[in-house]
Amino acid sequence: MATYAIVRDGGKQYRVTVGETFELDRVGVESGKKLTLHEVLLVGEGDSVKVGKPLVQGATVEVESLGEVKGDKLFPFFYRPKKNSSRRKKGHRQHYTRVKVTAVKG
Repeated sequence: MATYAIVRDGGKQYRVTVGETFELDRVGVESGKKLTLHEVLLVGEGDSVKVGKPLVQGATVEVESLGEVKGDKLFPFFYRPKKNSSRRKKGHRQHYTRVKVTAVKG
């Protein structure tokens, strides 16, 4: 079985394994740079699982930045049903940093 971990970053939790790519909130590092995620909530390998209270001591997840990407375009629409109604449509694209997991330690 492959080693997996649950990490927390930016108020979100991600289940990751070695070799997997996923998107974090914009970190601001260049493509090809290494990052270490220290907020590891759980580490599992096969039948053995280490659960943190709230974090697993000494556990880290090493990732490599693959560059910045933009998310899907969202269109929030505001409408107020009054005599002088206000209608407003705006677009928004969130910025993310795509990373690849290189190692799970712990």
